[in-house]
Amino acid sequence: MAERLPLEQPHSLDLQMHSPTAKEDMISCVMALEAALLPCLPARELQAIDRSPHPSHQIDVERHARDFMEAAKKLQLYLIGLQREVVPTKEENLQKEIAMMEEELRTKTELITKHEKLLQGWRKQVKDQLDKHNTELEKV
Repeated sequence: MAERLPLEQPHSLDLQMHSPTAKEDMISCVMALEAALLPCLPARELQAIDRSPHPSHQIDVERHARDFMEAAKKLQLYLIGLQREVVPTKEENLQKEIAMMEEELRTKTELITKHEKLLQGWRKQVKDQLDKHNTELEKV
């Protein structure tokens, strides 16, 4: 049978969720889950133990199943904690939307300014051309 790995206490789970090595923490949770799962998988030894009338063998199977469930719960709590960290709050969503709108407003204001300058230049060209034509008409 596989050796039993010690499971971390729930209070250390909070520390894991906020640590900078989140990937390593998640890998360790998955490894603990895998280590707890391996003894539960059907194998010749476990099949023989299941058929065994000896009560200590049944306790081993139950212990491995309990270890697996504890590791699964720990991983689930860890992943829920990560999900809470990733999901932005309503306030953050609104701030992000406001920032995007402000950026869009800046871009459009710059475009309007650019086009106003172009229009002023075209108006000046048209006025100059009109003045030129009027001057030539007056000469004639």
